[in-house]
Amino acid sequence: MLVLTRRANESIVIGDDITVTILAVTPGGVRIGIDAPRDTRINRAEIVVAVSDANQEALQTAADSSAESLLLAALAGRGTTP
Repeated sequence: MLVLTRRANESIVIGDDITVTILAVTPGGVRIGIDAPRDTRINRAEIVVAVSDANQEALQTAADSSAESLLLAALAGRGTTP
């Protein structure tokens, strides 16, 4: 990981088309501005993690539900009820 020190109104350039500017530094956090092409996706890390976790949970729920349905169908085919 590259670590840089920047002050308010200073920038860093990433590649040819992304500029990150420090807008303000306060005790509560740092405000940054990102100038990038419209087709560049920019997300906060915690949002990416939350979406990934939700997708994994949904996938697991679907897999559990599907397995349960298959088991019930197999039992029903044998004339057995759970």
